[in-house]
Amino acid sequence: MMRTKAVAVVVAVAATLLLAGCGSDGGSSSGNPTAAPTAGLGEVTIADDGVQEVTLQTQDDFVFTPDRFTVAPGKVRLTLVNAAREMTHNLEFDEGEGPEPIGAGIDFLAPGQELTIDFEVTVPGDHPFTCTFHTQQGQVGTMTVSQEP
Repeated sequence: MMRTKAVAVVVAVAATLLLAGCGSDGGSSSGNPTAAPTAGLGEVTIADDGVQEVTLQTQDDFVFTPDRFTVAPGKVRLTLVNAAREMTHNLEFDEGEGPEPIGAGIDFLAPGQELTIDFEVTVPGDHPFTCTFHTQQGQVGTMTVSQEP
């Protein structure tokens, strides 16, 4: 009976510690907080130089946030923010899958890093992209080029 109570206490303490680690304050005991989603993720804006700008985010899961966005034909400036604590990511447009090749991509993005690429698109249609490190886990997305706003 005493052993059963001791096991129950250990389980209760472990559950409490586990739940405490799931708090929503975004902090961690290592001092490396995971960034909250950036406001305006996926929202396409026009910079002072006339280039369309969009920001995507990755984290310690297998998704791009957002995984879809739409731009007009023209110059695009895409920023990828890796808000993960542990996972590295990349972003590559799928060669031969879109209506035109996009030579730009992000080869490697460590936790806490962000990188920006510039490229131009002219042909309307869907341009699939993927994190080639996590393709098997379904980390994919689509940039649509559209004449419609």
